[in-house]
Amino acid sequence: MKIFFKVMFLFLLLGLNISLANASQNLQVFSSSNPKAKINAQTIEKAFNESGVHVDVNNDMNSIFSKRYAKVHHKKYNLAIFTHAKLVTKLMSKYPSIGLITPLSMSIYSGKQGTINIATLSLAGMSRITNIPVTNRDLIAYSKAVDKALHKALPNGKYISVKHSANTNKELRSEFTIKLELEDGASYADVKDEFKEEFEGELSPVGFLVPKSYSFKHKDYDFFDTYSIIRFNAIFPVSKNHPDAGAYAPFSLVMYKKKDEENMHIAFPSIDNWIKDLDINDEDTVTAVRETHIMIIEILQELSE
Repeated sequence: MKIFFKVMFLFLLLGLNISLANASQNLQVFSSSNPKAKINAQTIEKAFNESGVHVDVNNDMNSIFSKRYAKVHHKKYNLAIFTHAKLVTKLMSKYPSIGLITPLSMSIYSGKQGTINIATLSLAGMSRITNIPVTNRDLIAYSKAVDKALHKALPNGKYISVKHSANTNKELRSEFTIKLELEDGASYADVKDEFKEEFEGELSPVGFLVPKSYSFKHKDYDFFDTYSIIRFNAIFPVSKNHPDAGAYAPFSLVMYKKKDEENMHIAFPSIDNWIKDLDINDEDTVTAVRETHIMIIEILQELSE
């Protein structure tokens, strides 16, 4: 049986056109020559939408960086978020952890010699963050949907070699559990909305933005909400030498309550892992990433007391 699963996974990888050298990598970079710049962030968004993977936000980060920091690192640099609502809803039935990558994110950036690149999480990376088995049919289908969109967006593209650290001894997720107590006349949705209002009120003053939030309906949950969150003071220095960091940023945070429980669960991928995953060595950049992680932790600790 173990041999069967290994063989099956090999064929899945080949079906996704991913080289075995990148099989264990947590992110993937799909690249294409683009000498006349006919492919851009807008054509990529259109291709994703036509493939059934919906792009909800597609921001020109150079426009933002030039205004905030008076410089940019790459000729073109966009961060986008996208979802496949049908597959997310299916995965929610057994794995609320799918919220940790809902939405998924990608960076679109110009490379050397007139190339254009798209960085996204790989199947291995999606599985690693969510702890959903890499053999799960719906997670595989999600990864295949992304692969289909990438090939439509860059018809002559290919996966290029990525050599980042694939393992870490640090926690992959930061999680909180809060017992919800209802006052007379209040609903769980009311309590959740009050918490979200307080949470959002804490984010903005310390430099976080929320490009998009989602509320998913599911029979097993009283609520299932996710956030896409970004902090420019982290992604700006990281993206200089690691433009593929857009596979992780903006990051997703999930808050949900199952109908058979009293507790609300909150979780997000541990931002501190960017340092290991992306092989970040610059001291100032490491500080910015760790600071971002600690700030989210402190906000949630304060709200959960």
